[in-house]
Amino acid sequence: MSKTNAVKILALLLILGGAAIVALRLRQPRPLDVGERAPDFTLPALTRGSLSLHDFGRQVVVLNFWTTWCPPCVEETPGLEKFAEQMRLEGVAVVGVSVDQDVEALQTFAAQQHLSFPIGRDPDQSVANRYGTFLFPETYIIDQDGRVAEKLIGAVDWQDPRIITFVQELARKVGG
Repeated sequence: MSKTNAVKILALLLILGGAAIVALRLRQPRPLDVGERAPDFTLPALTRGSLSLHDFGRQVVVLNFWTTWCPPCVEETPGLEKFAEQMRLEGVAVVGVSVDQDVEALQTFAAQQHLSFPIGRDPDQSVANRYGTFLFPETYIIDQDGRVAEKLIGAVDWQDPRIITFVQELARKVGG
């Protein structure tokens, strides 16, 4: 192989390698849009065992990403718990995904708030990243077919009649 050809091949490899690095860096997780399928996940549960999205079958799932050190998350927690209790009777599952790294702080918070809905632990934010979540709280309302029906960013008034009606109507739909 001539020196000229070797230089050309080396230059081509450097260009291709650089392009691959740029492409990988630009491939950040993008937020899910309404209508897209919600990615399944399995996380350690706060209480015991594991928690997976597929555990809820064809229920409507209100998937709330949050953390104990986030003031808006703390603010919305009592309303979310009340909503979870109301919606349980409608066949709707509220599922929390906490990105807290301190499991003891999370356990204390959940006990103090008397949280009854299941909570998965995502301390490395791997599931949050798959959903494209970077602001907390962030909530995905997932329909019976596993698709995102609504996405809510920030603290929500879970007693707002518009939200309650939306979720109830979603839960009443048979077959999505």
